[in-house]
Amino acid sequence: MLDFFTIFSKGGLVLWCYTFQGVKTNFSEPINALIKSVILQERGGSALFNHGALQMKYKLDNEFELVFVVGYQKILSLLYVDKFIDDVHRTFRDRYRQKLLEGSLILLTTNFDFESMFTKMLRNAEETKTQQVVMKKFHESDKAKKTVKSLVIDQNKKDGKETENKAKVIKKGSPKSITNGTGSVESSPKTQRETESPEIARNREKFIQKRTKVAKATMKEGKKAPERKGKLNRVWDKGGTAKDTKDLDYSAPPTMTNGHSNEQVEKEELTEEQRALCRNIRALDDDDEDEEIEELEVDEKKSSGGFFSVFRGLVGAKGLTKEALQPALDTMGDHLIAKNVAADIAKKMCDSVATKLEGKVLGTFSTIAYTVKQSLNESLVQILTPKRRVDILRDVLESQRAGKPYVITFCGVNGVGKSTNLAKICFWLMENGFRVLIAACDTFRAGAVEQLRTHTARLSALHPPSMHGGRESVHLFEKGYGKDAAGIAMQAINTAREMRHDVVLVDTAGRMQDNEPLMRALAKLIAVNSPDLVLFVGEALVGNEAVDQLVKFNQALADHSNVQNPRTIDGIVLTKFDTIDDKVGAAISMTYTTGQPIVFVGTGQSYPDLRSLNAKAVVNALLK
Repeated sequence: MLDFFTIFSKGGLVLWCYTFQGVKTNFSEPINALIKSVILQERGGSALFNHGALQMKYKLDNEFELVFVVGYQKILSLLYVDKFIDDVHRTFRDRYRQKLLEGSLILLTTNFDFESMFTKMLRNAEETKTQQVVMKKFHESDKAKKTVKSLVIDQNKKDGKETENKAKVIKKGSPKSITNGTGSVESSPKTQRETESPEIARNREKFIQKRTKVAKATMKEGKKAPERKGKLNRVWDKGGTAKDTKDLDYSAPPTMTNGHSNEQVEKEELTEEQRALCRNIRALDDDDEDEEIEELEVDEKKSSGGFFSVFRGLVGAKGLTKEALQPALDTMGDHLIAKNVAADIAKKMCDSVATKLEGKVLGTFSTIAYTVKQSLNESLVQILTPKRRVDILRDVLESQRAGKPYVITFCGVNGVGKSTNLAKICFWLMENGFRVLIAACDTFRAGAVEQLRTHTARLSALHPPSMHGGRESVHLFEKGYGKDAAGIAMQAINTAREMRHDVVLVDTAGRMQDNEPLMRALAKLIAVNSPDLVLFVGEALVGNEAVDQLVKFNQALADHSNVQNPRTIDGIVLTKFDTIDDKVGAAISMTYTTGQPIVFVGTGQSYPDLRSLNAKAVVNALLK
C-alpha cells in the first residue's frame, strides 16, 4: 500500500498531491529531506531515498523540470512501483503538455484534475501485481504423461550403442589398410581402445590422416618438381613485348592504299548494318553521359541537403536518451577513475548526470559531450560546496563568549599526518590571536608525545609570550603512554577551562578502520567528551580506500557510541595535496561518501602550508 504521491516542480511549486486514506503522517519533512539531500546535492543516480521507516521512489522530468515522488513503508516489497511511477509520469506529461509549455505563471492558476485517472492507473497496477504465476501440479506436467517403461534405461542397449559409436569413430578416423614393414596390417588391441582417453584417440586419428595424405601424394606425383634457382625477371601487367613495338608506334603517317588511308578503307568496307550498329552504340554512349550528368546534379542536391541537415541536427528538437548519453558517460567515467576518483563513486556520478539530462532538449549548436561535461562540472561543484557552514574562527569566538574552550578532535588511519596538520592548525589559530592547548591522547604510538612536544616548542618560539600580553599562546597536556585516551582528553578540557585557553586540539592514535578495539576507544573518547568538531584526516593519494575508511569510521562511531544520537565525522582535512598534481579525485570520493566538507588542505611540510579548498579549482583540475 502506498502512503502518498506528489508532483512538484524543481522551483518548489507543488502541482498535485494525493494522500491515501488512513495515513495521517505529515510528509513535508521526508520530501524536504529528499530535496535537500538528493536534488540540491546532485545525487540523483539511484532514484531511491530512505527517510526513517519511509522509502521514496522519485523520477525526474528534465524537459519540464518536474519531480514525481511516491512514498511507502520500507518493510513493504512493492514490485509494481517502478512501472506505476513511469505510467503516471507519461500520462501527466501527455495530458498537461500544453500548460507545462506555457510556463510557471500558468501553472499557478491551473487546477490539475488528475485524481480519477491516477486511481484508475493505481488499480490496474495493483491488479497486475496480484496476478501471480501458479505452479503446475504434477499430473498437469509433461513428465506425468510419460510411462514408467520409458523412464527405465536398458543397460544392454546402452552398452551396444556405446560399442557401435566407438566402432564408427575408429572406422572414420583410420585408413582402410595400413601396413607395417613386413606387409601385415597393423591393429591395436581392444583393451587399449577402450581404456585410452579421448585426447589420445583424437591425436591418433590426426596422425593417421596426415600419414595417409603424405603417402598418397608421394605415390601420385612420383618425383618432386624442380626447384627454381635464381631471381626471375618481373613481368608487368600490360607491359607488352618486342613484337608489339610495330603496332604501338603511331609516330609514322598512316600507309596509303590507292590514295586512301587504311582507316578510310576500313570504313568503306563496313556494311550498312554495321554502320547502323555503330550509330546505335554512339547514341547509347550519349544517353549514358546524360544520365551521369543528371546523377551528379542529384548528388550535389543531396550533399547540400545533408550539409544543412547537420545544422538541423544540432538545433535542439529532440530530448536526450540514455542510449545517446551512454558513450559520453562511459568516457567521462573512465576519465574520473584515471583522476583517482573511486570507481563506484564515478559510476554513481555518471548515473546522476544521466538522470539529470535524460529527456532534456539540447540547445542550439550544443553537443552531447559538451552538455555532459557541463552537467558534471555543475554536479562536482555542488558536491564540493559545503551544505552546512564550517567557520572555525566564528565558532571559537562564540565559545569564548560562553566561557568554555572550543574542542577539535583529530582522527584517521596511520601515517596520514594527523600530528603535523594539528600543528599547522594550531599555528593558524595562534596567528588569529587564540590560545591553544594540545592534548596528547595518542598513548599507543611510540614517540607520539615527543613529536607534539617538539611542535609545541617550535610554535612557542614563533609566538613568544611577548606577542600575547606575556601569556604563553600554546601548551601541551600529556600524561605519558598506556593511559586511557578518553580520560586524558577530559582532563585536558578541564585544564583548558581553568587556564582560560580558547581552543583544545585533541590528537588521537592512528588506527586502521578494521581494528575494532581501537575504534571502540575512539568512539568512547568522542562520546564522553562531546567535541565541537570531529575532523577526519585523510591522504589525497588514496582512491577507493578513502571510501572504505570513511564509511567504516562513521559506522564504528555510530555503533560503539551507545548514545541515541551518535557523533560522526563533521569535516575532512586532506593532506599531501601538493603531491598529486591534477589527480584530485580523493576529494570527490571523501566528500561524496560523507556529505561533509573539506575544511583544510595540506600543501607542504611547513606550518603556513595550510589552505582552504577552492571547489572550482579542484573541479577544473579534475576535468582537465
